[in-house]
Amino acid sequence: MGTKTQPQQAKENERRIRANDKEFNLQYKYHNNYIKTSKYSVFTFLPFNLLEQFQRLANFYFLCLLVLQLIPAISSLTPVTTAIPLIGVLTLTAVKDAYDDIQRHLSDSQVNNRKSKTLRNGKLVDAKWSEVQVGDVIRLDNNQFVAADILLLTTSEPNGLCFIETAELDGETNLKAKQCLTETIELGDHHDALWNFNGEILCERPNNLLNKFDGTLIWRNQRFALDNEKILLRGCVLRNTQWCYGVVVFAGVDTKLMQNSGKTQFKSTGVDRLLNFIIIGIVLFLVSICALFAVGCAIWEGFIGQHFQVYLPWEHIIPKDYIPTGATVIGLLVFFSYAIVLNTVVPISLYVSVEVIRFIQSFLINWDEEMYYARTNTYAKARTTTLNEELGQIQYIFSDKTGTLTQNIMTFNKCSINGRTYGDVIDLRTGEPIEVTEALQCVDFSANPHHESDFRWYDRTLLDAVRSDEEHSHVFFRLLALCHTVMAETVEGKLEYQAQSPDEAALVAAARNFGFVFRSRTPNSITIEVMGRLEEYELLNILDFNNVRKRMSVILRRGDSVVLYCKGADNVIYDRLHSGQEDLKARTQDHLNKFAGEGLRTLVLAERRLTEQYYKDWRTRQQEAALAMDSREEKLNEIYEEIESDMQLVGVTAIEDKLQDGVPKAIANLQSAGIKIWVLTGDKQETAINIGYSCQLLTDELADVFIVDGNSVEEVEKQLRQFKESIKIYNRFRPGGTEALYNSDSNMDPLSVTMTQTSVFMHESSAPPTPPPPPAISVVTFRWDDKNKDNKGGPDSAECNDLFGDEKRSLDGGAASIVIDETTGFALVVNGHSLVHCLSPELEIKFLDIASQCKAVICCRVTPLQKALVVELIKRAKNAVTLAIGDGANDVSMIKAAHIGVGISGQEGLQAVLSSDYSIAQFRYLERLLLVHGRWSYYRMCKFLRYFFYKNFAFTLCHCWYSLFCGFSAQTVFDPMFISVYNLFYTSLPVLSLGIFEQDVSDKNSLEYPRLYTPGLKSELFNIREFIYSVLHGAFTSLVLFLIPYGVYKDGVSQHGYILSDHMTLGAVVATILIVDNTAQISLYTSYWTVVNHITIWGSLVWYFVLDYFYNYVIGGPYVGSLTQAIKDLTFWMTMLITVMVLVAPVLAYKYYLLDVHPSLSDKIRQKSLKKFHSRASSDVRRTPSSRRGRRSVRSGYAFAHQEGFGRLITSGKIMHKKPQDFAFPLGLGTKKTQALHNNLASADQTKTNSSGNHMGNNNNTNQRHNQNQNHSSMADISVEGRVHGADAGGSGGTEDMSPRAPCQDLDTINL
Repeated sequence: MGTKTQPQQAKENERRIRANDKEFNLQYKYHNNYIKTSKYSVFTFLPFNLLEQFQRLANFYFLCLLVLQLIPAISSLTPVTTAIPLIGVLTLTAVKDAYDDIQRHLSDSQVNNRKSKTLRNGKLVDAKWSEVQVGDVIRLDNNQFVAADILLLTTSEPNGLCFIETAELDGETNLKAKQCLTETIELGDHHDALWNFNGEILCERPNNLLNKFDGTLIWRNQRFALDNEKILLRGCVLRNTQWCYGVVVFAGVDTKLMQNSGKTQFKSTGVDRLLNFIIIGIVLFLVSICALFAVGCAIWEGFIGQHFQVYLPWEHIIPKDYIPTGATVIGLLVFFSYAIVLNTVVPISLYVSVEVIRFIQSFLINWDEEMYYARTNTYAKARTTTLNEELGQIQYIFSDKTGTLTQNIMTFNKCSINGRTYGDVIDLRTGEPIEVTEALQCVDFSANPHHESDFRWYDRTLLDAVRSDEEHSHVFFRLLALCHTVMAETVEGKLEYQAQSPDEAALVAAARNFGFVFRSRTPNSITIEVMGRLEEYELLNILDFNNVRKRMSVILRRGDSVVLYCKGADNVIYDRLHSGQEDLKARTQDHLNKFAGEGLRTLVLAERRLTEQYYKDWRTRQQEAALAMDSREEKLNEIYEEIESDMQLVGVTAIEDKLQDGVPKAIANLQSAGIKIWVLTGDKQETAINIGYSCQLLTDELADVFIVDGNSVEEVEKQLRQFKESIKIYNRFRPGGTEALYNSDSNMDPLSVTMTQTSVFMHESSAPPTPPPPPAISVVTFRWDDKNKDNKGGPDSAECNDLFGDEKRSLDGGAASIVIDETTGFALVVNGHSLVHCLSPELEIKFLDIASQCKAVICCRVTPLQKALVVELIKRAKNAVTLAIGDGANDVSMIKAAHIGVGISGQEGLQAVLSSDYSIAQFRYLERLLLVHGRWSYYRMCKFLRYFFYKNFAFTLCHCWYSLFCGFSAQTVFDPMFISVYNLFYTSLPVLSLGIFEQDVSDKNSLEYPRLYTPGLKSELFNIREFIYSVLHGAFTSLVLFLIPYGVYKDGVSQHGYILSDHMTLGAVVATILIVDNTAQISLYTSYWTVVNHITIWGSLVWYFVLDYFYNYVIGGPYVGSLTQAIKDLTFWMTMLITVMVLVAPVLAYKYYLLDVHPSLSDKIRQKSLKKFHSRASSDVRRTPSSRRGRRSVRSGYAFAHQEGFGRLITSGKIMHKKPQDFAFPLGLGTKKTQALHNNLASADQTKTNSSGNHMGNNNNTNQRHNQNQNHSSMADISVEGRVHGADAGGSGGTEDMSPRAPCQDLDTINL
């Protein structure tokens, strides 16, 4: 019993693994390394898939109808009419599901069949990944994926180091260092020693925490602590390390990657869910109608029918002895008969048509050349065919950052050296900067043998300064070549760099291309090559970067001179410069403002020349602090502060984390469409915020950027409470919205402009005594006079006026109204460790309350599972339609959790694409996917459903009216064959064409006017109200269709004396008028005519007559001659004309009433296109941002890795390929304590206010808009200090910063 309970206890409480001992590990039944994401096998596909399909209410409903139709006593229709369409739907869906699962099988097979070198019986053998077991020792070679979560044992590098890239896990491509236990380094590459390694590992159970691992290694009667620095996770890639060995700890589904991948969920659209609800309602309606008719039939048979049994005999199963019993049985049978007859209200063809429409719409997405990315030869692809219309109802987008919004490529973009800026290409004729494009010729660096061919720089003046030995430029690039923790190695004769941060790699690469080449380093020296001459520096100290210091420094000696080079965040470095540089600081500050305004990541560079004596004294004190037993880090920080002071400003670097093309425009358009965008990234906070500004997700027009970075529930709750108060203060001082409160009778009155300046700022008790200047909140409200109140055109009416206004008003010089989105006051930034508390039950409501009032939300340092939890929270709490987009394996769980998952075919593999519903090559294509294809799909599907329900109620309810005249006998008014093929042959193709090709406006207008997307957000095009309208319209049509022909033909006689009042003639006439009416109605429904529409609509009308003739005359149907005789008489044509006019006239009148009195936005756009009228006011709401806009504030744009650099490893010698012989100086490092970003911004804002007042005034000029016919401004500028600056509309500065198409939300670009 003890032998059984011990493994059980170990399995429950901890994981116990013994290396190279398969029998020992098997007793715990650990998962192997086999991965399975598929749903079916060959044997389980049919039963499981049918079970899934019959869980759909509609399929089950039609299965029940099919069973009823198999009973002859109650069925007046053949079972074939239901069986064939049902089998077709089940087959079509099954084929699609099989195809999708085959793709998953292929993906699983590709992963499981990868090769891994595994130790078996002391020899390395190539084993499949799926064959790797827990406890196996495996070998990894350079650039190879890690097969499972392994404990690092030994590596090719001295000191047991190796480097990995974790892009698949957290999206970061910078390298991370891992180090094995010093005791296992001795195992080396000796297979015998590794095979004899029998260490026992006690560790935590499988979990999804990527940055945490707790365990113990028991080996040689000793216990060694294990942490995350000794674990390599599945999905990582080994870099810059020839080989390494490790023992498998977690395999397969137990690996942290798979623990974070989430479960595949069944996805259905909102339209599907609404249809299910409607079907329940229709079934209840049918049951009620059938019950009513059954009672009516029983009463009729009991009182009247019993007397006509000679002519209408009862079935033999009907008891004839007691009339009430027989009538009751007949009524019961008629109940089921009517259930069959009236089932065409929701025919199975509805679901066939829906699947066909979705299928073809998917091909339209796949074939769209506008979403083709030529660089990688990649088209957009709809990987599922069931979610297209959901693309038109997206309310929240959750996006990854690295590789999704950005290219994950850092480029040296601009710089400032000694107060002069470089990087802009100036037009010598105008003196204006030239926009940098691919067509612009870049500077030729080929004279430098170490240049990089892909390095792009366009400003020739900087290279000329370097080659002319200009002192300041040499100091600048020498600092970049020396002040870093980058490692250099030669691969195939080419010098390559590996850096902890991609920003550092970009800066060192820039110095290399300008002739300052970093060649090599040892623990005590750095060697660079300057213009072909080698320079070797003694490395005295590295004062490494961390999140508190926000800077790094190196102290170097060359000859008799000692120098400190430092780079860091602007506000941190500026506080440590010596006095007497005010002019240089002011000019550099202007450059910082400019770079930050362009969304570039900035670093300030500084140097300090040290005397030998001062350095020796400082070095002694630094060693004492490094050896202190208490308060060591505080003492070291004080020592670092002392030497990193009185520095000389050298310059500023500006790095661009290159956004993918079109990202700012796409985000702006999506936000203008009413979609909220959240960025969920594994990157550090500063990087995420910088990208937020670059892509214009964050702007300086925001009242505040809230940062949640508390480490405990109490701290996070306190921050959320403070942010809530800030929002209340903002709302209290904000004007009362956009109601038209300004009353005037004159069209010439200018806009009523209200500008309120509000300060919203909060400080902790430990905040510095001098608060930073609060951000200015300029709230602008534009109001029309009363004459604009009469427009009631629905949700788009306000924007319709903005777009087109009134023609007379425009000509008279009146201005158009502008609608300001009032929810754009704030942004929220949440750190991963704080997000854990925000998602807890006690805080999630407060978190959602604040997040829902923010324009943008950025969650940084989040794990893949946290991404999925955020998506699930919004789905559950907001009941909103969500879309998740990403490009790496770290985004898979988020993609699976969202209603729609979009994968980007990026640099991080295809894991996201394989798990997605749609794949695109670039983020910018998401704009077209949603605003064009998504909106069209939703619009088409809604229009299709409205018409489909209309035509089927009009068709089916004719039986109800006829039942009043046939004793409720379930006698059909139409030919049974007509009932069978009505939806299949006569009306299917026109409605399919409507659902496939219909569009209200072109794709160009869909992108130009993103507010067209709004109806989808509110489900306005198809809902219960629209469904009831379609039902009532269909009921009215059926009533007119039946009663007018019935009244005409009852007791009717033709001019030739033929009797017209027979059942077959009535049925043929009503059926024909029904088909003609359907043709007329769908012609009115269709807005966009194609050749296919013409063929299907008019062809179906012709097809009806052809098939009727063929069926009755060739096959010999029972209604032979009925229609032929009817159409020979003028009565038929007059009846048809009157009936169709009665049905069409109200529809036409209502359509023209809406078009004339309450036009929608799409109506006005179509009118504008038809009239070829381009209004000046149309630019007011077209949402395309300007390329770059200067911002009023300076952001801390420093660019470092989130973790500490390689400084400790460099100076200790552990990171070197050659073991260090001498460790001259111990190194003390700062802490890793975090600090709120707004504390950093405070110093930058204060410096900005003191040094760039004029800059503020200039930027405020973007808040001006000039009237089309008046040469004056109706709006005053308000500066941060509260001063009012007059603005002359005729001045040249007033129009330079105008956006060609200004968004409603961005006050900076509204043209007044």
